[in-house]
Amino acid sequence: MNTDLSALRIDKSKRDIPDSNGGSKKWIIGLSLVFIVILISVIIAGNWDSYFTSGQEVSVTVASMQSPAQSSAVLTSSGYVVAQRKASVASKATGRLVYLGVVEGDKVKQNQVVARLEDNDIQAQLAEARANLKLNQAELDEAKNNFDRATDLLNQKAIAKADFDAARTAYNRVLASIDLAQARVKQSEVALENTLIRAPFDGTVLTKNADVGEVVAPLGAGSNTRAAVVTIADLSSLQVEADVSESNLQKITIGQKSEITLDAYPAKNYAGYVAKIIPTADRAKGTVMVKVAFTEYDERVLPEMSVKVLFLSPEDKTSEDQQAMLTVPGSSITQRNGRKVVFKLVDGHAVETKVVTGRSFNGEQEIISGLTDGERIIANPGEELKDGVAVVVK
Repeated sequence: MNTDLSALRIDKSKRDIPDSNGGSKKWIIGLSLVFIVILISVIIAGNWDSYFTSGQEVSVTVASMQSPAQSSAVLTSSGYVVAQRKASVASKATGRLVYLGVVEGDKVKQNQVVARLEDNDIQAQLAEARANLKLNQAELDEAKNNFDRATDLLNQKAIAKADFDAARTAYNRVLASIDLAQARVKQSEVALENTLIRAPFDGTVLTKNADVGEVVAPLGAGSNTRAAVVTIADLSSLQVEADVSESNLQKITIGQKSEITLDAYPAKNYAGYVAKIIPTADRAKGTVMVKVAFTEYDERVLPEMSVKVLFLSPEDKTSEDQQAMLTVPGSSITQRNGRKVVFKLVDGHAVETKVVTGRSFNGEQEIISGLTDGERIIANPGEELKDGVAVVVK
């Protein structure tokens, strides 16, 4: 308790001397500032052109494939190619499939046998019915002879009327038995025919729904049975079924010329016309189905392909066989040293490119060579635009 506490006081004259922890903090702060300065310098250097280089402002367009009709179409719609004559061919009888003579893509003729069911039991029933018919036909001769003799004896009043009636009844009974036997033969023949699955019309097999060994039935009610054996379509009945908005329906008329483009082959266009407007609307989608028929088409057109349809204006005079071509706006082509050129946009710079042009229509210019589909080019290049100059897209 008597210790002198004055010795524990801090000497204020030495407060400006940092301790070891304070010195470390100052070094860390200093290194951080240096790192930030270096990082900012790198960012600025990487974007030097953006900050310190002034590029010429330009508008950009794209070289694309299109036909002359596209620029004058009154309406564009999408849809699918659908066979108007199509059937899922099933069996009339229930049985095991023992023969299948077609695969996908095969062409078939009307009434051609494409499949057959097991028919051993039907063959046995048919043989029994035919044998029974022969037996009744043999009895017919005896019954007819007895009836004829009874008729002669009755005329001579040599037999009683009851004996004559019995002979006549036996004869008529044999005739009825023959009719019944013939009906059973016919029934067995129909049952045998039902084991044969025939093509209902000339067409092409689209799908094969059953294989040999499977049980097929008319309704396919069982979990282990098949209903349709094959699906056949008449590929000469292909049409496009497109949905048109109710608000645009007034632009469509029966017989109106159209242009059909398959999504799978965008460079090929097919001429068509409006064949039918279905007289009912889809309440959920607010659309009306329009069927567009092909004027002519080739083997590339397949059922269920997706397509685009251009409904042409009545004043459109473009040729029906006009094919898609690579086009650019006519204003994007300019003259340099007596050559027709366009300026492609490549890595933020204008690259002068010589082009060979073809036909022009509705402000569009056909490009025969020099560009490819989808390339970006500068629209409305001015005289001040030079090859290699930096540009900024508006």
